[in-house]
Amino acid sequence: MTTLTGGFVKTLIVTFTLLLILQAVAHAHDVADRSLTGAGSATRAAIDPELLPVLASLPPQLSLITRESLPATRALVSKMLKAPSTEGVSVTRKTIAGVDGEIAVYIYQPLDASDRRPGILWIHGGGFIMGNADSNAFAGEFARAVGATVVSVDYRLAPEHPFPAGLNDTHAALHWLVNNANALGVDIDRIAVGGDSAGAGMAAGLMLRNRDEKGPKIALQFLLYPMLDNLHATQSGSIEDHPVWNRQTSLNAWAMYLNGTPGVKASPYAAAARAQDVTGLPPTFIATGSVDLFRDEIVDYAQRLMVAGVPTELAVFPGVYHSGQMFVPAAAVSQRMISSYMAALKDALQAD
Repeated sequence: MTTLTGGFVKTLIVTFTLLLILQAVAHAHDVADRSLTGAGSATRAAIDPELLPVLASLPPQLSLITRESLPATRALVSKMLKAPSTEGVSVTRKTIAGVDGEIAVYIYQPLDASDRRPGILWIHGGGFIMGNADSNAFAGEFARAVGATVVSVDYRLAPEHPFPAGLNDTHAALHWLVNNANALGVDIDRIAVGGDSAGAGMAAGLMLRNRDEKGPKIALQFLLYPMLDNLHATQSGSIEDHPVWNRQTSLNAWAMYLNGTPGVKASPYAAAARAQDVTGLPPTFIATGSVDLFRDEIVDYAQRLMVAGVPTELAVFPGVYHSGQMFVPAAAVSQRMISSYMAALKDALQAD
């Protein structure tokens, strides 16, 4: 089984330590009462026991994110996401041309990689409203473990820049990666596009747009617990008390990203669940936990891909809440989840 490497463990230990430091703050604000994962909750009862303790350490600012609270929450999350560099991986910041101006990208490259290495376009999570392209939590480890050049996009965030700003930035970054494949040492036939959470949702929208525009061939659509449905009109989506990312916060984020609430009229490039046609998309790996707000929309999307003839691997991990494997990476179920998505990347990109 694939295990966590040293750099990734350091990254996650930093995040976990920060969460523990914030526990006292959370207690002072009576987070137990304010949290949507209180004692007796059916959702809480379904969580893997190894993933439970850290939830008490989550800062109260994450219990409900609104347009008004967003600046303070961004500052908090930015500090939490900072992580040490990954050993054996270089990181270069570069600006590229976008539709509306320059876009920053962070290029992660293994120091000992071959000249014909895989490429990954990585789109960070954060509900379309937060997050950092240089957080290193995924990109650095993918570069080392897969031997890939990873281009992480610093796309514009809502609500200051609602859809399609962020999508346009990732679209420009994808074409830049493909057009500069030789200079980056990337094998153009081994490129994956992926992300986590909102980043995975944006990747799904980008792949729909790429298909419609007859863009470059992509070896893998790599979606970790993607944010696909602006309605959350599913059984899991109707539950209010999911930890880490709850229903009301998610609906608030969707409203900021979509610059309102267009509902079923939302563009499928923004909310991939709205797509009527999912044929012709790249081979797909899609993963979620069973205790995730997005679970049912993810399972439904994966089923639709399979019906449409898209080679699709769906993995649902019992007792895992949204991004739970990042909070407690040593848990047995987290190890299985991490091993699963690492293996999917390596297999699709024919990495050693």
